[in-house]
Amino acid sequence: MIQTLIDFVRTLTDPERLIRLLSTVLSGWMGYAALFGIVYSETGLLVGFFLPGDSLLFTVGVVAGAGQLNILLINVTLMAAAMLGDSTGYLLGRKTGPRIFNRPDSRLFKREHVIRTRKFYERYGGKTIIYARFVPIVRTFAAFVAGVMEMPYLRFLPFSVCGGIGWVFLMTMLGYNLGGVPFVRRNFDKVILTIIFVSLLPTIIEVIKARRAPQPEKVPE
Repeated sequence: MIQTLIDFVRTLTDPERLIRLLSTVLSGWMGYAALFGIVYSETGLLVGFFLPGDSLLFTVGVVAGAGQLNILLINVTLMAAAMLGDSTGYLLGRKTGPRIFNRPDSRLFKREHVIRTRKFYERYGGKTIIYARFVPIVRTFAAFVAGVMEMPYLRFLPFSVCGGIGWVFLMTMLGYNLGGVPFVRRNFDKVILTIIFVSLLPTIIEVIKARRAPQPEKVPE
């Protein structure tokens, strides 16, 4: 099961394997539908924290640059998936409410991920929806936490639209324009790791700041 999941994720971040998948099993509209479902799941279903969001979009851009996907259609499709996923996550948060913070951990759900996103949200407010697009894990729960905190939907929506469009366009166009560069093709694994590292950098910086911050003194009883 785990090995199958790992192989699937590797397929999504390897241009040659993704091209083979899109030209055989997921040819034509099915490929676009599958990619839509993956991007939608990452923010709409709260279980997409293991999905390779940034690296997937970059790889999709590379595949589009190779002529296997229509770059305009793939951008429109994935932008719609990102925004619809946000709205779904938001509505789930409004419906579930604070009860989610008391839900026990499971194989696909970790309470610490939601708590981490809430802290991120409390720090940056509505802009979290935009920032979170570029931060793995936080991206999965940001819209949900906005719903839990009862952020007005009409205030939430512009952030979601800007974040979804900006994230998809930036990542796919990077892949589209850099995928044909010989250095990138020769070192694709390293490029993907760099993208993942850059995506995680804001989270790493926040963790370091939190650890260096002076701890409040305990009041003697």
